[in-house]
Amino acid sequence: MLIGQKQQTGKKNGKRVVVGYDLGEIVSQISFCSVEGGEVETVSCVAGTEQYNIPTVLCKRNGVNQWFYGKEALKYARQEEGILVENLLTFAQRGEDVIVEGESFDPVSLLTLFVKRSLSLLGMYLSLEQVEAYMFTVEDLNPRVVDVLGKVAGSLGLSAKHIFFQSHVESFYYYMLYQPAELWKYNVLIFDYSGPLRCICMECNRAASPHVVVINSREYPEIQRVIWQGKEAEKEARKRTLEQEFCEVVKKELDGRIVSTAFLVGDGFKENWMGESLRLLCRNRRVFQGNNLYSKGACSGALEKLDPSREGRNYIYLGQDKLKSNVGMKVLRRGEEAYFAVLDGGVSWYEAFADFEVILESGNTVEFQVTPLTGEPATEREIVLEGLPERPKNTSRLKVHVEMSAPDRVTVTIEDMGFGEIFPSSGKGWTSTILV
Repeated sequence: MLIGQKQQTGKKNGKRVVVGYDLGEIVSQISFCSVEGGEVETVSCVAGTEQYNIPTVLCKRNGVNQWFYGKEALKYARQEEGILVENLLTFAQRGEDVIVEGESFDPVSLLTLFVKRSLSLLGMYLSLEQVEAYMFTVEDLNPRVVDVLGKVAGSLGLSAKHIFFQSHVESFYYYMLYQPAELWKYNVLIFDYSGPLRCICMECNRAASPHVVVINSREYPEIQRVIWQGKEAEKEARKRTLEQEFCEVVKKELDGRIVSTAFLVGDGFKENWMGESLRLLCRNRRVFQGNNLYSKGACSGALEKLDPSREGRNYIYLGQDKLKSNVGMKVLRRGEEAYFAVLDGGVSWYEAFADFEVILESGNTVEFQVTPLTGEPATEREIVLEGLPERPKNTSRLKVHVEMSAPDRVTVTIEDMGFGEIFPSSGKGWTSTILV
């Protein structure tokens, strides 16, 4: 199970640890483990319990500049002693000031306050000086979220040497990487019912070298989280309807797939409404239920960043935000043809860039080689440098900057540097986009 670990409140030592922080729109969670590996623990809001969910909210007390977070924030808001601020991550992404009692507050500062206060829960388990790395994981890791998380981490003044970010699906991948091989011999499914139902499927192509892992997700917006209110007869009717709807989703997701393991994640599964759907899922496969998979996977991801495991070196994850090909150039080194790696497949597209210089052997074209990690043949991408001055062989030095504008598009900027005093720079530059 994902839950049910032994509490170790108050247990502190000098071991270096990594922290996985799942920053959610509604609730957040914090897990940690030793750099040397071992069991991953999840922080509880209440000592001695398994209350892992930290409501991602703040509350400003009426009339004073006093702020509460999490469950305490909800308590003061219910008692009408303060103003509740929700959707902290959304406000921070939008960059819009949050108005509370007529006063404007910077949304990134509010998000930073929440993260800082919640991280104080780690004090029951360890000293923050022990933390070697933090891995923040969110549902959707886009460039705007990366920028926000970078500002939050910078404002926290964390003493850790490393701070990383990854999406929920990547945390899923790293979580499975540290599980027994039989659990992901075939496809693995997550049914995430934290909000609208979402199904995430992990597939592995072990015929490729390194083995390629692809994760796809499908949303079911028609199946929203249920607020269980009203008369008992109405609740039972809604449970039956939900069971029928979920059963159809399970059949759809299992159709044509061999599934080793399924996970039921999110508070939406806490109510006792599953019947036939659960029996269908449990048929010839392992099924786990819990809600701390992503924070645990964030810990595993941090460990891999610090020191890749043997499994990590044998696999490569190609998510929707990953570059799915190696990008390089054929060059001459000491008179022999060689491959020069420009961008490595498997990196997040918004983190992929390179700066280098090359000497053009002849002509006015630059060629890049694109090699898909999924096994298709390598192809060439040619950029013509219109207007480049004609010069003798090996006398045109080019400055090249490469970055990605989308998961399948590489923007290449080339500047003519000339060749010392013999052939001055023409001042010309070129920008092209190649598909990968």
